[in-house]
Order: sequence, then structure tokens, then C-alpha cells
Amino acid sequence: MSLIKEIDYGTPQSKSSKEVTLTIDGLSVTVPEGTSVMRAAMEIGTEIPKLCATDSIKAFGSCRLCVIEVEGRNGTPASCTTPVSPGMVVHTQTPRLKAIRRGVMELYISDHPLDCLTCAANGDCELQTMAGAVGLRDVRYGYDGSNHVFARNDGSANFNWKPKDESNPYFTYDPSKCIVCNRCVRACEEVQGTFALTISGRGFSSRVSPGMDEAFMESECVSCGACVQACPTATLTEKTVIEVGQPEHSAVTTCAYCGVGCTFKAEMRGEEIVRMVPWKDGKANHGHSCIKGRFAYGYALHRERILNPMIRDTIDEPWRVVSWEEAIAFTARRFKEIQAKYGKNSVGVITSSRCTNEESYLVQKLTRAGFGNNNTDTCARVCHSPTGYGLNQAFGTSAGTQDFDSVDDSDVIVVIGANPTDAHPVFGSRMKKRLREGAKLIVVDPRRTDLVKSPHIKADYHLALKPGTNVAIVTALAHVIVTEGLANEAYVRERCDWDEYQDWAAFVAEERNSPEAVEKLTGVPAADIRAAARLYATGGNAAIYYGLGVTEHSQGSTTVMGIANLAMATGNLGRRGVGVNPLRGQNNVQGSCDMGSFPHELPGYQHISGEKARAAFEAEWGVTLDPEPGLRIPNMFDAAVDGTFKGLYVQGEDILQSDPDTTHVSAGLAAMELVVVQDLFLVETANYAHVFLPGASFLEKDGTFTNAERRIQLVRKVMSPKNGYGDWEITQLIAKALGLDWNYDHPGQIMDEIARVTPSFRGVSFAKLDEEGSVQWPCNDENPHGVPIMHINGFARGKGKFVITEYVPTDEKTGPRFPLLLTTGRILSQYNVGAQTRRTHNSEWHPEDVLEIHPHDAENRGVKDGDWVKVQSRVGEASLRAQITDRVAPGVVYTTFHHPVTQANVITTDNSDWATNCPEYKVTAVQVSASNGPTEWQEKYRELSERSRRIAGAIDAAE
Repeated sequence: MSLIKEIDYGTPQSKSSKEVTLTIDGLSVTVPEGTSVMRAAMEIGTEIPKLCATDSIKAFGSCRLCVIEVEGRNGTPASCTTPVSPGMVVHTQTPRLKAIRRGVMELYISDHPLDCLTCAANGDCELQTMAGAVGLRDVRYGYDGSNHVFARNDGSANFNWKPKDESNPYFTYDPSKCIVCNRCVRACEEVQGTFALTISGRGFSSRVSPGMDEAFMESECVSCGACVQACPTATLTEKTVIEVGQPEHSAVTTCAYCGVGCTFKAEMRGEEIVRMVPWKDGKANHGHSCIKGRFAYGYALHRERILNPMIRDTIDEPWRVVSWEEAIAFTARRFKEIQAKYGKNSVGVITSSRCTNEESYLVQKLTRAGFGNNNTDTCARVCHSPTGYGLNQAFGTSAGTQDFDSVDDSDVIVVIGANPTDAHPVFGSRMKKRLREGAKLIVVDPRRTDLVKSPHIKADYHLALKPGTNVAIVTALAHVIVTEGLANEAYVRERCDWDEYQDWAAFVAEERNSPEAVEKLTGVPAADIRAAARLYATGGNAAIYYGLGVTEHSQGSTTVMGIANLAMATGNLGRRGVGVNPLRGQNNVQGSCDMGSFPHELPGYQHISGEKARAAFEAEWGVTLDPEPGLRIPNMFDAAVDGTFKGLYVQGEDILQSDPDTTHVSAGLAAMELVVVQDLFLVETANYAHVFLPGASFLEKDGTFTNAERRIQLVRKVMSPKNGYGDWEITQLIAKALGLDWNYDHPGQIMDEIARVTPSFRGVSFAKLDEEGSVQWPCNDENPHGVPIMHINGFARGKGKFVITEYVPTDEKTGPRFPLLLTTGRILSQYNVGAQTRRTHNSEWHPEDVLEIHPHDAENRGVKDGDWVKVQSRVGEASLRAQITDRVAPGVVYTTFHHPVTQANVITTDNSDWATNCPEYKVTAVQVSASNGPTEWQEKYRELSERSRRIAGAIDAAE
């Protein structure tokens, strides 16, 4: 295996359809109009020397190394900023150009430390490479510039000296090696959109600086790594490269964090990972990354990771480390005993959106073919199950309509209940880039997120609604569109059921759904609702992106259908720049749903009651399937408390921390006779487990993930599983112990089986993914290369379905005892329940969850910034520190849920979506008061977590 090298064309690719032919060094080349001469030369294999140019950012023309000669023109223009023209004749290597380049390079080297042999970038330094490319052999000006930023060896003062900045835990900044090429500054602006870097000083004193000469950790830098990747020298260097050395081989794999699905080159030395470098050919990220995917992979090798199976008869006993054989035999025997005693429906499984498609497929197959029931559910139940239900009702498919690239053609972007700059940061950066280019923005969110206002972007409208009133706002937007004649009736007549549209239009036109009436419910000024509706309907290509702020409500499915209604009514479906796009939270939420992890659906969203679908799986699996849907996650806990559900296999999901009403979850787990947890760490759920099966990280497995745009991508194993097995192999061992004849040798065989029984995956195979990089389902005989944009010629269900979206207020209401509304969300540096990111340096940015509270509410309660406060709801209480901010409106408080000690879900109720049982995390009536510290519940879980860490440490020491 060799190191994957990517071609740097110097400047971005032109999107023009018109072509231009020119001659470079005697060779004819045809390229799109607008292409730079530098890129055109690289297309024919001629690399013009460069330092300030790279193809991820716009041309800058400052280094003067890439000069060329053009016949018929005076001077030596920079090839990076010179566009091609018809008939142009270019020379890239002449005596004159050689002399210019050597002279320029001499100036660079005269002010650069020549410690190449001990430099971390040795062998991967563009300055070093370019010095060789221009034939530099000597420097007439010496090697120690008088204004160098080094500290002087003789101890004399150097007023330009700047120390190395090592404050960031992931990379260093050495100003002595900065050549002021501006690439990092431009990457921060153009690719990431944070504008955290600048050039400070003038002339010889100029150097890159984060903010006003701040340390990186004190600046606005979000550690996305774009600056590190853009740097041509060792000025910005990963600390792992300094510690381990340059990588020797690499493989392309897919990130295991959010639903964007970024692809990376995992660069290695032997089985030691050196760095994760975003892959330029990644269709979801195009060479960009965030702090999590780029740097927070250390959890895979963390000392708290459990590498050996453990069992115990009761949860009060200590764990016993056992062999894999004993653990699997124990698991299978106990499941059989439980079913023999309590019946076949007394056991079930929960799959995880962190696992691969192949792993999720096998776990639901284990349930249906091994246990003989449909008690399979997934963590998508508690996040995006309303998406599956709502979009399927409207369009006939349970997924987003667009690819991420589609946003480049959007004129109006609507973001509802999502915070992409924190939860989906790579796509968030892409969205911000489009906004800087002129697209309009409407944000519907109770909280002022960074999209509302941040450097060089500002929302045209921020509809800061009261939590729980999404349906009312969406219907009010529809009211304006219908009553003001802004609907696209031609589109509706052609693509949708006209009678249903008329019924819907009459409903939304009622006065009770007007912005003026809704203002009393939502707190959003009627004028803003009307203006936002007009902008969405008339502003050109309009796209809606939504997140958990839409789905995690008692009316989540209703809101999803309301969003679909808006898109159909305005004709914003079936082309680039438009659509309805759920931003999935975890890396494989879409895939876990696709793979039949729900109790009523087989893979490919085929209902379990359908005889034809069931017959296909029965023929493939050689079993008879139960046609009755099984238990959902909340029903499993209810049945456990009632004494009828006794055994649970949980793969890769920490339900005790992630699910609502923690006291009910813990009661359900405690009532079971067998809980099997398969994970990397002793997560909170493992406190109630009888069997712990150590899982494999994404770096240790082969398989596929499916991201939020339906893109299926390969996950490639870059190191051997530290626990001995991949997760799919562990499930197969359990299946064999239960008597099933499974004999998969590789996940590729599992995908072949998926393709045989799942119509939308019919054309998917590992071979195709290897060849094409990725495909977006449906991928079948009709669409052999996948479908980036859905519903171009019509909807999967035939005619689009308009659904009347009656606003039903949540049962969770404020009052004298609980006057505030708590809503929850995520933060950039942490991920989900924090099991991964808390075991990395990311916790230096977010060491604890805090409660955001408006200054007015804080003052009324005598709370100061940083004080401990108690948050109490009707079902529980927790304590955390207060952060006073006007990001939230009066009457609203907000927190994250990344740290288990916070116990945020002790507070949340068991209210859920009417159609899918998705929990109502986003609306909880609470009271906030001063506190002296953590609650009794939190102290209990702090002790349990500490015990888990001690167990992990003891096992690690024993090994």
C-alpha cells in the first residue's frame, strides 16, 4: 500500500461549458473558458513552480514563482492569474523565467530557517520542492535575514521575534517558517468562512496571525484544519506529524461523525495513524473538514477502550474478562433461555447510526431470522424517524431530495431547526460560501445561531419562534403563499394531486392560520412571516434544510409534511438549487433506516406486512418471517417494566444517555434479565449490561456509510481490529451460536445480499463504489450511477401528496411552577453523547455542558455568569453552570447533552411525535434556580462513570 498523492492543479476548475484551445510549450490543450494557464499546463502534465497557489482557493498571484511568457505580450505574468484565451501560445521554461524564479526563491530562502533535516515537513515541504524545481543551488544574500523572526543566537534583541504557538492541541504555528503566501488566510476565508486569520505587520515583519496576535486557542479559529492543509511549509503542522513522522501509506475512508459523510485519506506509518487528510475527490466535502473528522480520531486508541469481552450474571457483580467463545456462548444461551421462558417476543435489538450499513443489516436480520420477531429499532427513532414518515407520505421516499452540491445553485436558503455550522460544519461552510455570493437566508430557530449573523453573512429574516410552534409557523408561511397567489399552480397540477392541494389550500387560507393569528402563538412578528414567505416563494431557487429542531417534537412528522407542502406548492423540487433536505445527525442515520432497522420495515422501506416483500426475504434467508411489526424503543422499555420484555442486544448505542426520560430507561434496563452492549467503551448503558462485547472503530472495519444526501461510500480498514473482530463478525458469531447458518467472509458479500433484496440498492456493490467513489441511491438498472437529484420527472409515489397540517399544541406547557422552556442542541467540538469526542482534545473547547439563559431571566433569579443552577422539570432535575447570553430569547433556556454527568435527559419528558414516537427533546417546561452543585442523580452517574474508567484502567494495566 502506497501513499495516495493528489494532483494540485494550482487554481480551481472552471465551470464554463465553452472550451478554449491554446498551446503550452509546443503542446495543444483544450480547457474550459476561464481556466488559468497554470491549471491548463497541469492538465497536460506540466507543473509550473508555485507557492501561493493551490486549487482549493482562488488565485492570488503574490509569490511570483509561476511567471510565464506569452507570445505577443510584454512582461512575465503570473500563470495562476492569467486566464487562457483562444490561440494563446505560452512558454513556461525559458532562460529569462529561470533567472526570475531563482532570484525569487533566493529571497525566500534567505529569510527561512534551513533546518530541513530536523523539520517535521522534511519530504513534504513545497518550499523545499520548489527550490529543487527552479534549480536553486546557492543564495547570494546569505541565510540569516536581519529581520528574521528567530530569536537571535547571540542573545541580542530582535524586535520581530515571535515565539512558536503550541496552544492548539492538534497543530503548531511556527512564525519563523512563514513565507506569507496567504494560503492559510485565504483558506480560512474562502473554504471555511470563519475569517479567523490575517496578516499582521508590514514588509519583512509581516506574518500570519490569528486575530490581533492572539494565540490560536484564544482566537476565533475553529480548528477545521484548512489552514494546516493549505500551508506549503512547516509553519502550520499537525503535532502527530511532529511526533510520529511523515506517513508512508494511506487509504481513503469515510468519517464516522456527522451525516455530511466527509471522505478522508487516513495516512499511516505501519498501523499507526499519522493524520486524517480530507480527500479532494470526496463528493460530500471536496477536500474540506471540521475539527472532529480532521483531528478527533484519537478515541479509537484511547486507554479507556475495552478490548476484551466481559460477562456477569447480575449487574451488581463485578465484570469477568472472558474469551470470545465464552462470551458468545453465554449470550446465545441466555437469549434462548429467555425466549423459552417468556416467549419469542421477549427479546429484541437496537442498532446504531454509528455502525455500517452491513452491520445494521445483519443485526435486524438476526432479530427477524434468529429471534423470530420484528423487535428491531434504531437510534434514528429518537432523531429523524419523522423524516422517514413525513417525506414518505408526501413524496413516496424517506430521504432528502438533493445532493450537497445543489446548494451552489440556491437563491434562497431556508434553515429550520438546524445549526449546520456546529452540527454539520463542512456543509455549513459550503452554505456560508453561497450566502457570501449573494443567496438570501431565512432562519427559523428559537436561538440565534451563527448563521443568523457571523462574519460576512447575515440572515435576511430570523423567525425566532417559541419552541413547539413549528407547525404554526410553517402553516402561516403557506397561508401567505396561497392567499397572495404565490403558489406555482402549473407545477402542482402536473406533479401533485390537485384535489388534495385544493383541500390543503383552503385549510391554510383560514384566518386562524394567518401570520397575524399565529403571531400570538409563536412570538414571531406577522410582518416577518409574510416577508419570509414572499422571499421563499418568489426569490428563485429555494431550498429548505432542516434538522432535529423540526423532528424532535410531538408534531415532528406534521412539520416535515408541512415543509414538503411548501416545496410542492412553490415548485421547489426536482432540479438543482431547491428541495427538502434533512440534515442527518450521525454518520449513518440514513443508512440505518435504509437497512430495515425499524420494527415495521424491511430493508428499502418495504413494509413487513407486504407479502411480496416478505417472500423475497424469506427466500433469501430461508426462514418464515412474522408479518406483525415489532416493538419500538419506548415500547421495549414499557414492556420491560411490565415484565414481558427481558432481553436486549444494543450495538453501538448509549441509550441510557441519549434517550429521553432517563429514569424510565434505567428502570426498563434494570428489569431485563439480559442486556448485551457492544461498544468501544463502558458507556452509561453498560452499567446495566450483563455482557459487554468490545466493538471496532471505523478505522478497523470495512463497510459502507450512507450520508444525508443518500450517498453510499466505502469505509476502509486501515488497521487491524484491536478487539480481534469487526462488528459484523461479532453479530455473525452470535447468529451462528443461535443456530443460523451464516458464512460471510467480507462485508462486500453482505452488500451483495442487500442489493439482491433491496430495489433501491440493486446496482450497489463494493466494486462499483471502488470504481466510482460513491453513488446515491436509488442505484439500480434504471439509474446505474445513482440519482443526485430526486423527483426530476415525478414523485416515487406518483402524485405528490398534500397533507393538512393542523397545529396541535404540545402537552408540555409553561406555568407558574415551570415558567421557562428548555430546548437542546449540539456544539461544534463535541458530538452526540460525547463517547468519542470526550476522549479527545476536543474537550478543551467544551469541557462541560452549560445552560444558556437570557440576562433578563438570569437577573430575575439572581444568577450570574458561571453560577451553578438547578434545572427542574416535571420528571426530574439536573444542575449545570449558567452562561448568560442573548442568543436565547427571554423565557427560553438551552443546553447541550454531550457530557453524561449533565444528565440532560433526566429532565426531558416521555412526550413524543404522534406518528413515530420520536421524543420531544426540544420542548421541556422547566424552572431554573440557584444551586450549590450537581444533583444526587448526577453524583450517582459521576460515580458510575468513574467506576467504568477504573475498570478500563485496570484491564489496560493488566494487559
